[in-house]
Parts: sequence; structure tokens; C-alpha cells
Amino acid sequence: MSLEQVLRMSSELRLGGFVQSLERRIAEAESAQLPIGDFMRLLLEDEKLYRKEHTARRLITRARFRHNYDLEDFDMSFDRGISRGQLKELSLLSFLHNMENLLLLGKTGGGKSHLAVALGRRMCAEGIATSFFSSNIFFEEVTASKASGNYLSFLKRIAQCKAIILDDFGLRSYTHEEATVLMDILEERYRKGIVIVTSQVKPSGWKGLFEDPVIAEAIIDRLKNPSTEFVVLAEPSYRERVGRKKEKVVKTKQEQ
Repeated sequence: MSLEQVLRMSSELRLGGFVQSLERRIAEAESAQLPIGDFMRLLLEDEKLYRKEHTARRLITRARFRHNYDLEDFDMSFDRGISRGQLKELSLLSFLHNMENLLLLGKTGGGKSHLAVALGRRMCAEGIATSFFSSNIFFEEVTASKASGNYLSFLKRIAQCKAIILDDFGLRSYTHEEATVLMDILEERYRKGIVIVTSQVKPSGWKGLFEDPVIAEAIIDRLKNPSTEFVVLAEPSYRERVGRKKEKVVKTKQEQ
């Protein structure tokens, strides 16, 4: 069988990794006189990596992140309120493996959303279905799905995600209907999936965001128990610090 036939058959079988690396692996095998077993192992590893990367790209697209932030871009040259060791622990996704929600708290501009998106993208890279929502957009989607008769489909999409991210939770108060929807979703996800929440409001202040104190307590309980909580420092804000740094660089260049 010719190389062209092998490539065509691999393409028909949707072996994208084989197609991409076959010629290179053949050249390497001939040069190093690799045993057939080692040659096949390398090809299979290429196919496995190809599929993992393909899945990650698909999940990232579906997650609808607002930015392309990664953990490697999280600037630790400032005091962020999170140590390098803690950031490393977060990158290992132990909170997810332990089925613990993640609460990222702090003032605006501290990098909470950056961290949430970066963790979401890391989960997608590991093949974990994730959905990102601005909290306001989340409830707008709920309203729109109900109006169009697609509410059950919306809930099904949420249920299929191992992790959902609610960004900027607590910027406004929530109606009784919104609180009920959120409670239903949290109840359904309990011990099945996790929620990452970013908020300028501490959990102790969330109760005042809801009309019904009973539902409020239930929502807070589901978000906090169990959970891991971090306060991301922002005094001055991360954006302000970065802005000052850029201004200093520009000023230095102008003076030269």
C-alpha cells in the first residue's frame, strides 16, 4: 500500500493525527531504525494529542469566553492576594476534582474574570465541558429561552457542562423568578458539577440581593457548601497598575 493510499484511508477514518504526522514519523523511524512497535506508539500518541486539541478547541468555542485569557498570562509581579503555590493548585483543578465551587471575590479590576476565564479554558483543554456567562446575560438567556419555548433545551445544555462560570455575580438584585431559576440549576448540579463565581460582593452580602430570604439562604448554601474561596486584591486595581506600568514605559521611551 502506497503512502498516498494510507493517508487517504486515514483521512476517511478521520485519523487527523495520523494524517498530520505520518510522513514525519516514517522519516524519523527510517533514520533511527525504530521498531514497528515504537513507530506505532508514536503515531497513536500523535492521534491522541490531535483529538485532545481538537476537543479543547470545540469546547472553548462552545463555552463562549469573552476573552482568550490563560493562566500563564496571569501577572504575578504584583501582590494579587493569591500565592504562586495557590495559583499552581488552581491550575491542577483540584476544586473541580473535589466537586467544590470556586468563589473569586474582590473589587473591580483585580483580575477575577481573568482568573475565571483562564481556569475555564484550562478545563476545556482537559476535555471538560464548560459554559461562561456574564451573570446578567445568563438571566437574559433564561428569559429569552422561556419566551421562545426553549427553556428545557437551555437547561439541558447547562446540565451537560461539568462547570459553569457566572461572572460579575451580585451587580444587581435578582427577581423572585430569577432566584428560583438559579436555585433549580444549583440544586440539579449539586455534587454533579461545579460553579465558578466572580463577585465584588462577599457571600455575606448576597442575601440582600434576593427578595425571598429563604431562597436566598438556599442559594448561598449551595454556592458555599462545598466551595473554595479566594479574595483577589485590587488596591489599586490590576488594570490601574498595568496602565501605570504602560504609561511609565511610554514616558521612558519619550524621554530617550
